Amino acid sequence: MNAPVHHETAAKDRISFGHRIIYGLGAFVNNLLAGASGGMMIVLNLGFGMNPALVGLLGALPRITDAFTDPMMGYISDNTRTRWGRRRPYIFGGAIAVGLIFIFLWQLPEGRSETFYFVYFLIGSLFFYLAYTVWATPWVALGFELTADYHERTRLMGTSNFIGQLAYVASPWFLWIMSYEGFFANQREGAAGLAIIIAVIVIAIGVLPAIFLREPFKAVATAEGKATSSGGMLNILKSFFQGFGTVLQSRPFLLLCAATFLIFNGFMLIASFQFYVIIYYVCGGNETLGAQYAGYAGSVGAVATFAVVVFVTWLGTKIGKRRALMIAIGISVVGYLLKWPAYNPEIPWLVMLPAPLMAFGLGGLFTLVPSMIADVVDFDEITSYERREGMFGSIYWWVVKLGMAAALAAGGFLLNATGFAVELGSAQTEQTLFLMRIFDVVIPAVTSAIAIWAVWRFPITEETAYDVRAELEARRGATASETG
Repeated sequence: MNAPVHHETAAKDRISFGHRIIYGLGAFVNNLLAGASGGMMIVLNLGFGMNPALVGLLGALPRITDAFTDPMMGYISDNTRTRWGRRRPYIFGGAIAVGLIFIFLWQLPEGRSETFYFVYFLIGSLFFYLAYTVWATPWVALGFELTADYHERTRLMGTSNFIGQLAYVASPWFLWIMSYEGFFANQREGAAGLAIIIAVIVIAIGVLPAIFLREPFKAVATAEGKATSSGGMLNILKSFFQGFGTVLQSRPFLLLCAATFLIFNGFMLIASFQFYVIIYYVCGGNETLGAQYAGYAGSVGAVATFAVVVFVTWLGTKIGKRRALMIAIGISVVGYLLKWPAYNPEIPWLVMLPAPLMAFGLGGLFTLVPSMIADVVDFDEITSYERREGMFGSIYWWVVKLGMAAALAAGGFLLNATGFAVELGSAQTEQTLFLMRIFDVVIPAVTSAIAIWAVWRFPITEETAYDVRAELEARRGATASETG
C-alpha cells in the first residue's frame, strides 16, 4: 500500500503567530470562566451556609438551558449578516456582557435567607450562562473558519489549547485567594472581589478576537446562506430545526461526538475515584498524606498536558489527525492501566507515574477534535451548500457539557456501589478498595479503547480533506480563504 500523500501548508493559508495567540487567548477566557463558575461556588456553602444539595442544583439547573441556547446561538451566528461579520459582533458584545453579569452574580448581600441566595444566584446564573453562550459559541465557530488548510487548523487548535490550559493553572487557587485574610476580610468579600478581577480579565481579553481577527468565510456564507431576519419567525424556526437535524445526521460528526463522550466522560466518571484510591488504598486512610500525593499527581498531569499539546500538534501535522488521535488515546489507555501496579502502598510516589501518560487522552482530544470538526464543516458544505461552523461547534460542546453533568452525577452512584462508607475511615473493606481500584482503572481504559474504534471509523483523512477543499473552491469559483 502506498504511503498517504503529505501536503504542505501554502503561505496564503498560514495564520500569523500573533493571530494564533489572540485566538488562543479566547481559550484562556473560556476556561477561566468555566473554572470560576464552578470553582467559586463552594463559597455558597462555606461562606453563606447554603445546603450543599442546593449548591449542586445551582450548578446543574442553569446548564439545562444550554440544550436549547447553544444550538440556537450557533444558528444565529451562522446566519447573521453584518458589515462586521457573523461572529465578531457577538464576541465583542458577549465578552462585555458576561463579564459585567459575573460581577453582579457575586455581589451577594449579607444576612439574607438561604432561599434568597438560591433564587438570586439561580436567576443570575441563567443570565450569566446566556451571555457566556453569546460569547463562546461564535468564538468557537470563528476558529473553524480562520484557515481552510488541514494542517494549519491543527496548529491553530494546538496553540489555543496550550494557552487555554494556563487558566487551569490559576483556577485551583481561587478558594485560597477568596479565603486569604491578607486579601479579604472573609470568603463572601473574597468572592465579590475575585469576581471583579476575573471580569476585568474576561472583558479585556475576550474582545480581542473580535477586534483583531477577521472572518475568511464571511463572503462565502453571504453568497450561500440566508440572513436570520428573512422569512419570518416560523421560517427561521423551520430553518433552525432543519439545520439541527442535518448536523445530527452527519456521520463523521457523530463519530467525533462519540469519541469525545467516551474519552472525556470516561475520565470524568471516575475523576473522584483517584482521590479515594490514593487516600484509602495507597495511604491507608491518611487524608492529609493522600491529598498531598493526589496533588503531586495532579500537578504532574497538568504540566505534562502542555508538553502533550505541543507533541500532538506536531504529530497531527506529520501523520494526520486521525492517526495522531488514535496514538494519543492509546497512550492514555496505557496510563490508565499503569495505575493498577503504580498505585502501591509500599511506594506511594509511584502515583505520579501514570499521570503524564493519561494526559495524552484529554490533551490530544481537545487539540485534534476541534480541528477535525473544521474539516467536517467543509465536508457538510459539499451537500448542504451552507457554512454551519456555529451549529457544529455548539452541538459538540453541548454534548461535552451534557456528558460531564451526567458523569459527575453517576460518579456518586459508582462510589456507593463499592460499599464505601465515610464513617469507616481507614477501615474500608477489602472488597470496597478492590472495586474502587477496578472502577478507577477499567472504566476509562475501556471507554478510551472504544473511542479508538470511533476515531478509526472517522472517514475524513488528509487526502479527503484536500479533495473536499478543491471541490468547494472549484464550485465557488474562488479560493476558500476569501476575505470578508
